[in-house]
Amino acid sequence: MSYKIGLVGKPSVGKSSFFNAATMNDVPEGAYPFTTIDPAVGEAYVRTDCAAPEFDSECSPNLGYCEDGKRFVPTQLVDVAGLIPGAHEGKGLGNQFLTDLNEADVLVHIVDFSGKTDAEGEPTEGHDPREDIDFLEEELDQWYLGILRKGIERFETAHTTETELEVELAEQMSAFGTNKDEIKQIILGLGLDLDPETWDDADELDLARAIRERTKPMVVAANKLDTPEGQANYAEITDDPEYEDVTIVPCSVHAEKALKNAAEQGVVDYTAGDSDFDIVADISEEQEEGLEQIREFVTEFDGTGVQDALETALFEELGLKAVFTGDASLNWTQGPFPDVFLLPEDATAEDFAYHIHSDIGEGFLHGIDCRSKRQLGKDTVLDHNDVVEVVTTN
Repeated sequence: MSYKIGLVGKPSVGKSSFFNAATMNDVPEGAYPFTTIDPAVGEAYVRTDCAAPEFDSECSPNLGYCEDGKRFVPTQLVDVAGLIPGAHEGKGLGNQFLTDLNEADVLVHIVDFSGKTDAEGEPTEGHDPREDIDFLEEELDQWYLGILRKGIERFETAHTTETELEVELAEQMSAFGTNKDEIKQIILGLGLDLDPETWDDADELDLARAIRERTKPMVVAANKLDTPEGQANYAEITDDPEYEDVTIVPCSVHAEKALKNAAEQGVVDYTAGDSDFDIVADISEEQEEGLEQIREFVTEFDGTGVQDALETALFEELGLKAVFTGDASLNWTQGPFPDVFLLPEDATAEDFAYHIHSDIGEGFLHGIDCRSKRQLGKDTVLDHNDVVEVVTTN
């Protein structure tokens, strides 16, 4: 499976530009609301250290690519329609937005930290980015709350001595990828009884929010930080204790797109995610001045932030790990280290086998750690960047 990252936010903050910069596709961009109507889906990449150099080898990727010792692993990126306040009530493209959003495993919320777009995506000055962070979370919470309350109604209607609340709620909210055990854990973790008659409106909202945070983790991409206003807002918000639990990645989509375009034209030597680049062609003074301004930003913030936002979403918020297919004997049949897969943090050797193919999983005997040559049982939890050979009857 390929994990899917959803790009969310109000209109005109740079979502489509982020999508284009990450995927080098060409979806419409514009400084006006609802440039994106239908969701665009493209292939982006996240980086992990390539295992091949440890084995004095060069990898032969089936998917993605390898550059300067970094393996770029494919992931899906979805640019969904812009969200405005009231989306959970169907305002703007709200219903479509929420349907598209539910396809994503994790969200990257693009926020205009320069404060130059208002709540509806129209040009303005001095808008507080905190309002955008808050409004999107509130819209999602209200969306979850509406669905949760339908589950509560189902439970109260069908309530018998054999009816379990967590089963009814999990079935109602199954589209979010949750289950009865997780629902029960969240309810009890909030200190609530397994009886909705004891809950008030605030309890229901707290529960909806907790389920949303668990099933739709989010990273804030602080876009337009290459502006003085953006940097001032970033400094203020990251110092605000009310936002200390919000994962915020400094970002300039403009810088990433400019560097990738320049690299394609042979003007610079730049790899996505790098914190510097080399100018390798003769260019005008004006072009050089523009690139040097970009260099100041990427040096100060350790990159443009586009790559970092994607990797923070998958590796930190979802807690994924990369695992390479290996051959302990190094007798490769299709080229060294052909595949690397992204797996949940608790994935075992047997899970890895099933991830490769269901037939391989069904015939699983054991795994082999290609570094230590140690045999791995089916319940052995794998680590990030492990290299594993699967031994199977199939």
